Amino acid sequence: MKTIAYKEMDIEKVLEELKTSRNGLSEEEAKNRLKIYGRNSIEEKRENPIVEFLKKFYGPMPWLLEIAIVLSILIEHYLEAAIIAALLVVNAVIGYRHSVNSRRAVELLKSKLKIKSKVLRDGSWKEIDASEIVPGDIIVVGLGDVVPADCKVIEGELSVDQSALTGESLPVEVSAGGIIFSSSLIKRGKAVCVVVNTGKNTYFGKTVELVKIAHPKSHQQEVLLSVTKAMMIFGVIAMAIATAYAIIAHVKNDIISILTFDVGVLMACVPVALPAVMTIIQAVGAMRLASENVLVTRLDTVEDAASVDVIALDKTGTITMNKLSVVDVVPFKGHSEKEVLEAALIASSEEGGDAIDQTVIDYAQKKGISRNNYTVVKFIPFDPALKRAEAIAKIDGREVRFTKGAPQVILQLCGYENGSKEIEEKIREMSEKGYRTLLVARKDESSDGKYEPLGIMALADPPRPDSMKLIEELKSLQIRPKMITGDSVLIAKQIAKEVGIGDKIFSMGEIKGKNEDEMKKIIEEADGFAEVYPEDKYTIVKTLQENGHIVGMTGDGVNDAPALKQAEVGIAVSNASDAAKAAASLVLLEPGLKGIVEAIKVSRQSYQRALTWVINKTIKVLQYVMLMTVGFILFKYDIITLFGVALILFANDFTTISIATDNVISTINPNKWNVKNITLSSSVIGILLFIEGMLGIFIARDYFHFSLSKIQSFVLLIVIFSSQFNVLLVRERRHFWSSMPGKALLISTSSVLVIFTIIGALGIIIEPVGLKASLFALVYSAVFTLALDPVKCYVFRKAGL
Repeated sequence: MKTIAYKEMDIEKVLEELKTSRNGLSEEEAKNRLKIYGRNSIEEKRENPIVEFLKKFYGPMPWLLEIAIVLSILIEHYLEAAIIAALLVVNAVIGYRHSVNSRRAVELLKSKLKIKSKVLRDGSWKEIDASEIVPGDIIVVGLGDVVPADCKVIEGELSVDQSALTGESLPVEVSAGGIIFSSSLIKRGKAVCVVVNTGKNTYFGKTVELVKIAHPKSHQQEVLLSVTKAMMIFGVIAMAIATAYAIIAHVKNDIISILTFDVGVLMACVPVALPAVMTIIQAVGAMRLASENVLVTRLDTVEDAASVDVIALDKTGTITMNKLSVVDVVPFKGHSEKEVLEAALIASSEEGGDAIDQTVIDYAQKKGISRNNYTVVKFIPFDPALKRAEAIAKIDGREVRFTKGAPQVILQLCGYENGSKEIEEKIREMSEKGYRTLLVARKDESSDGKYEPLGIMALADPPRPDSMKLIEELKSLQIRPKMITGDSVLIAKQIAKEVGIGDKIFSMGEIKGKNEDEMKKIIEEADGFAEVYPEDKYTIVKTLQENGHIVGMTGDGVNDAPALKQAEVGIAVSNASDAAKAAASLVLLEPGLKGIVEAIKVSRQSYQRALTWVINKTIKVLQYVMLMTVGFILFKYDIITLFGVALILFANDFTTISIATDNVISTINPNKWNVKNITLSSSVIGILLFIEGMLGIFIARDYFHFSLSKIQSFVLLIVIFSSQFNVLLVRERRHFWSSMPGKALLISTSSVLVIFTIIGALGIIIEPVGLKASLFALVYSAVFTLALDPVKCYVFRKAGL
């Protein structure tokens, strides 16, 4: 049965319907119901670890490597097949291990987010995980508790904050027989309740369904496929040219020789380590953010956040404190601000936990106002029916009655049956600013006269202290903020003005009346949206994505969950509901929003590392393939052997994994993958390094007078050495000396240079060329590659990298 249906039923009927009693359920019955209804939580699908590992062998890049293995076996190059297989397995293991380690860190932090509930089982009260609550359970909720499920109040009175569900800042009053919804927050009172619905069957189950259908695009997958596609197209063209030449010129007369060449090109083109590098980069970023108390629940968010150019900020609890505050006190003629505050303070009590009372008390204390001159004789807490609170206090031996509440109610007590133009004008002026107003009045108990109005107090949910700074920082990072709220347009405009978002605020009712094109235009131009419902937030995010934006979304409530899931980067703030945290890809574990800017900066650093690896790999593929193809056509033999290609893959792809932890600087603008520009700019450097390799062939042949096998070794050394220096060249978009490489990158690069110098000199696994030639190849590669720095800076700047 739907939760709303229980609202009109009396309590005994509800207990009968749920087959429970005021004494609660037994543990045995609760276990049976848990099997029937499921856990009281948003279910997360967990993949079998074996299946997860095997998936590392499935996809465009693994397929290409697997084809290369099969072809190597067919042409009886078993060592090369074994090397490729080893690279494939190492790639899978590295990717899987970092995914698991990152997920463990996430799960450890998630465990801290679980809430507990007090439940009546077997006649005694017990504290259990909220996820184990079932329909029919009797629970108790009080001040500060998050309501764990949809419930009907059996006894007690509550003030309930439903902003997590509706976006409204002000609490609602609920008494016996009323309904409270899952994820709302108890602001005052205490009550015993019966659970009517749990998990996906709660009143906001529709929101959960929206979360399930929300699926942002995986930009990482798009990039991987685009990079692989570009490299393979180039490789296929090179294979076709070389194969056609071999057949026409009768250079290679058997299919095995041609296949050997083609497998070498295929191996050179596959970005073998790219998936592992991406995973490590993201895992490193996630662990860095964890140290800043930002929880990453979806790894690819570490990279996606770099591309965010629009961020939708939920007002209540995100931009604002989600806590009422006094923003103005206006005394009437003949009275002072102190008088108004004293009267409001006397008509307030800390004991009831009323949000407005506490707000008045805090403000009065801040202003140095106290009750020292008064003795409260009687206090009547706020009554939703009367819409006011009241107190009788003794002062100088006489009793005075003080009251505060809804202006129209207090005005009637003051004898203004038709209102007061002066007072109503002031109230209207404050309402236009988005404030909630309280009228404060008093009367002497010894007289039969009317109440005397003392003044007006204006209340609002104020912005967080860091909100304006956050907005400024986001704008400095070239990210456009857009505010979203369930509050009125007036309130939205006031808050947007205070934090510097802008003044183009539209109500969703106004937007929904437009056609699709007009709606897209308004959503694009708007600075904020008011009177928004859950499905509206989802629509706003989807529309911004359709307009070509990469969208970030912050929120704290169940009503934000679908939009958080749909956004490329969904950010749940620290006091967010479980549904919002489950849907988000980032969860802030500390109050405030400083984690958002940190997440953007870390993400942009991660992007720069990934970009360096892709640029380096693209350059090297162009160099290898052109060198192999043109060298074959000019000299009629394989300049780089199949085994040489395997060594290059190892030296270039896997030792440069250390790029994942390199020192980088985040950019001031959003980073978006542009494979076309990356390929074009990389081609310029790739062609120049190809020329370097071709000159190396002539040096080996005409200066060192090497044989074919030694020429192949000498060229192999040049290619491997230039690969390492190229990493140092392209890791910086500025001049290569602008920053110091990371420790891991320096160690891995130096190790490759030393190891292959020794290999070339002593002839370990390749034909020896001697120490002199090995050192020559090292120095030649360093000078030639690093001398390309001015060219690199120019082409990167032109390509917008």
